[in-house]
Amino acid sequence: MIGKAGGLPRLFLFKNEMSGRRTHVPLQLRKKRSSDVKMDNFEEYEDPVLYDIENSWTGELHLLLELLEGKRGPVIDLACGTGRLAIPLAEKGFEVTGVDIHKGMLGRAAEKAKGLPIKWICGDVRSVDLDLKSGLVYMSGNSFQHFLTNQDQNRLLEAVVNHLDKSGLFIFDTRFPSAEELLQPEGEEYWKTITGKSGEQIKVSTISKYDKLTQIQHYQTIRRSDLEETVKNIFLRYTYPQEMERLLESCRLEIVQVYGGWDKRALTARSESLVYVCKLAGGA
Repeated sequence: MIGKAGGLPRLFLFKNEMSGRRTHVPLQLRKKRSSDVKMDNFEEYEDPVLYDIENSWTGELHLLLELLEGKRGPVIDLACGTGRLAIPLAEKGFEVTGVDIHKGMLGRAAEKAKGLPIKWICGDVRSVDLDLKSGLVYMSGNSFQHFLTNQDQNRLLEAVVNHLDKSGLFIFDTRFPSAEELLQPEGEEYWKTITGKSGEQIKVSTISKYDKLTQIQHYQTIRRSDLEETVKNIFLRYTYPQEMERLLESCRLEIVQVYGGWDKRALTARSESLVYVCKLAGGA
């Protein structure tokens, strides 16, 4: 969703917490055409508690703490969601500001924060003005993929540049646009089973369709339990490495490092993730 860690993200829904390869189920779900579904990505985040159940991974923290070593001042979490990373950083004494467009997710974040001095800002990260400069701005959970157009991406990065101090860093991730990721089989695929808020077992499946012209993948997530069945839509844009390099350069950001994961593994053609560490062009 625009301004939020997205969703399957904060977007870990389709990759980071997968415990093995998804199984293809030869069942085609009746569904609306992509053109009939709103592309704001809000509906995947309607239940912040369920979001937390499905997105408990905090593997980004080690690298964030490494980048924060020796830094003081505010840290900005863009598309912060329910505070998955903002809260543990604040617990370690950092001054954190979290920005998200979804009021429900921010409400859940504030509830979880238990009085920690975190500033929660409800707003669109493409246009937010926090009136501060930061030594570290980050966006996790593949939230970058919620910015579906060139204009959206440009506005986001311009906002980042406006909030970085001279030696500041911007780190974010996005899924690697591999053939396996994009060209998934038609029909429904079983993904995993989770335990819901009331102890019920929820079987989670997905359906996806990739538009090669727009580079946007339309995902449907189907959750079935004895209590109910829900179908949620989300749209994610994929950006290729050379395309990303040109985009960042055009927005006055210089790539310091590109990793194949938050554990700093090397980027290869078989990587599943792209993790970019950037600084202001010409900066320290």
